Amino acid sequence: MATSTEQEVVHSQDLPDGVTASISGRVITVKGPLGTVKKDFERINVEMEVKGGKILIRPFTHKKKDVVSSNTAASLVRNVITGVTKGYTYKLKVVFAHFPVTVKVKGRTVSVENFVGERSARVTEILGDCKVSVEGDDIIIKGVSLEDVGQTAANLEQATKIKRKDQRIFLDGIYVFEKTKGW
Repeated sequence: MATSTEQEVVHSQDLPDGVTASISGRVITVKGPLGTVKKDFERINVEMEVKGGKILIRPFTHKKKDVVSSNTAASLVRNVITGVTKGYTYKLKVVFAHFPVTVKVKGRTVSVENFVGERSARVTEILGDCKVSVEGDDIIIKGVSLEDVGQTAANLEQATKIKRKDQRIFLDGIYVFEKTKGW
């Protein structure tokens, strides 16, 4: 039970130089040197405001569930600020045993051709403002939104999943091998 003498739980996230934030309703927009990220906090029970170069996050109540939600919101804001200042990079490795796999970027899609000898290509979408490049057997995904970069990498892994075969023997696929902050 919260008493009147208890201090209010507030998370404060400093905005680095060159980064601006604005809040419209429950949507926060953060602009930085690498780009802009919008994040919707409609389903998280927190109040947010930008004041004096900081983003202040307060839970609606002092219930444990709302305090935990404010911790989640603070982490999401931290990820957004890191994204617009440093960016995120995921590196994936194309693994094949017999059939040589070809990966091509066509517009906003990635096409995986000749995967385990299949005639039709497996195609996935590039989410958000991610940039995908292919260098030999490596696929490099760069972007300012951690969710978009991670989901694009996960979609590539899922597109090359082999079904109805022993995955200990048939290791062909695309796998994430490195996740870094920064380009």
